[in-house]
Amino acid sequence: MGAAPTILDDAAAIARRIVEKTGGDIRLALPLGLGKANTITNALTDMAMADSSISLHVFTALTLRRPRPENDLHARFLDPAMERLFGAYTPLDYADRLDDGTLPDNISVQEFFFQAGDWLGNSAAQQNYIPANYTHALHFLMARRPNVIAQLLARDDERLSLSSNTDITVDLLHARASSEQDFILAGEINPHLPFMPGAGELKRDEVDYLLDDPASQFELFSVPKRPVLAADHAIGLHVATLVPDGGTLQIGIGSVGDAVASSLILRHRDPEAMRAIVTNAPFPRPDTVETDRFERGLYGVTEMLVQGIVELLKAGVIRREVDGAAVHAGFIVDCRDFYRSLREMPEAERGRIQMMPVSFTNQLYGDETGKRAARHDARFVNGAMKATALGGVISDVTEDGRIVSGVGGQFNFVDQAFALHDARAIIGFHATRESKGKVTSNIVWDHPHETIPRHFRDIIVTEYGIADLRGCSDAECVMRMISIADSRFQPELLDRAKAAGKLPKDAQVPQQHRANTPQQLQDWLSPYMGNGALPAFPFGTDFSEIEQRLLPALSVLKAASGSRMKMARLLWQGLSADGSDTDLHACLKRLKLERPRSLRERVSALAVKGAFEASGN
Repeated sequence: MGAAPTILDDAAAIARRIVEKTGGDIRLALPLGLGKANTITNALTDMAMADSSISLHVFTALTLRRPRPENDLHARFLDPAMERLFGAYTPLDYADRLDDGTLPDNISVQEFFFQAGDWLGNSAAQQNYIPANYTHALHFLMARRPNVIAQLLARDDERLSLSSNTDITVDLLHARASSEQDFILAGEINPHLPFMPGAGELKRDEVDYLLDDPASQFELFSVPKRPVLAADHAIGLHVATLVPDGGTLQIGIGSVGDAVASSLILRHRDPEAMRAIVTNAPFPRPDTVETDRFERGLYGVTEMLVQGIVELLKAGVIRREVDGAAVHAGFIVDCRDFYRSLREMPEAERGRIQMMPVSFTNQLYGDETGKRAARHDARFVNGAMKATALGGVISDVTEDGRIVSGVGGQFNFVDQAFALHDARAIIGFHATRESKGKVTSNIVWDHPHETIPRHFRDIIVTEYGIADLRGCSDAECVMRMISIADSRFQPELLDRAKAAGKLPKDAQVPQQHRANTPQQLQDWLSPYMGNGALPAFPFGTDFSEIEQRLLPALSVLKAASGSRMKMARLLWQGLSADGSDTDLHACLKRLKLERPRSLRERVSALAVKGAFEASGN
């Protein structure tokens, strides 16, 4: 449209103008995650709900939603703290209607990445999911010819910034400037977004409509910090020994990402303590481990800017600059303290973090020579749900084909690791999971769907060690994977491998790998978790002290639910719990179970008491 943006304080007025400009056929592109213009999107949804002649097709990814309580105890824990934990966030109407089945036929939603587990039971969402590597999503979107983009923007005086989401929008704007695409850019000012300079800065004439309405400005979605458990810390320690000084780093969100960042900071600040912990590990280590301080520092290139990356920057671990920046990233999602720290960061320091499109961060195309020179000794660290004994990685899909999340940029970084000299792709996950009272292995013999195929196998890390799989024969790969599995599941994996002819009939798990147990893990790490070297919340948390005490107990309860025997054991432990324990009383009070009135409440209180004891409180 050109000229300066039309600035309005009424989202409905912007929606009406969009309907007029598009003739009611709206192909709406929304940024992944945090950057969605929720107020404008809801106004468009309202118009389409009221007028069936309006067609609204939404193409997006990672629609953020607050968790819905799974049961009464979950509700008792979450409800009083919902806004403190997740922010006073304006929900997206299309997501709520998709969830409850009231989305009309003239509104459709397609996503290429889900909030993890959010849409497992929703057939419409599953049927409309589009599998896409993050770098391919731009081209899939452009083929659909979007005519509206609605994005949250940050403002600094008269300047505007894409802030949290340069990921795809920067390239879309370039395509519009070259007449490859034609769309309306509707921006929505949000004062909680940090102003990020660089590629994400906008010329005012690039924005067509701008919503500037203090009454509708909402808090950003906050992802609460989960406690970093012993298994997370073990993975973090293993990974930290694989990162060479002067190299390149990518990590993601979550407790494993926090553990990796925390261990790298420990290695930099106190290499002797790091060496002591690693030396005392009961699990075998590679011949060469990195435990020295970072003298040259790392360069960060990551699709997701998370708190761990910024803490590494503050600690001096990340400080090697490329084109004036120590970090290049594609989008932002984390907790509210993280957003605040970016907003309050001096501009010169914030300028060392440059937000870029994922076509820059996630691939080598375009200035390939420069990227190769910058990204030497790269370590791309990502998480997964499972891996097969043959090295295939499962990160986003169940056995029956339902999508848990999506591939996102994971394959992009694995591909880079094979394309770059001296780069490695590291996949970390817990060796087991417990659900409905049953413990299962996350290292499996086979799986019908793989996110990363086995011929891209590289380095797999569990709490029990490191499996370097690149260039290995199948027999070597299988044995190395079994060696980092939980020992309770090693015999079955060994038998399956022999039956398939992938291991000799007389093959045995090496002696030094036969004690991969949770108890062995606790014996190793408990002293360091107790003395603060490996904190439960390395970068803070929105959970209160009482909630922090409750979280392990609630995890025990969740794992036991579905097993009558395990629940009965917890109830029995609850009967013998110390009634004078002040911490336990405070936890029961937080759940409004200190004076149970009904039979159901009495049973819940006993279960919490038992779980409190079982969690080691």
